[in-house]
Amino acid sequence: MKVITGRVVHGKIELDSPLEDGTTVAILAADEAGFRLGSEDEDELAEALAAIRGGQYEDGHALLSELKGQKRG
Repeated sequence: MKVITGRVVHGKIELDSPLEDGTTVAILAADEAGFRLGSEDEDELAEALAAIRGGQYEDGHALLSELKGQKRG
């Protein structure tokens, strides 16, 4: 999984990085002011970022592999 930015041009999304045809994507659109969070959400985000910087996260590819393995077993 990766985060890629882009812009809508003539009704189509143009990405800053290419993706292969058929790639499934999720889109989160920000308005011109960006994203607005309440104080609780800001605190949660700050805690999550601190945890990531401290190495406390799970690699998305490893998690997906683990989940696929559980599904088959």
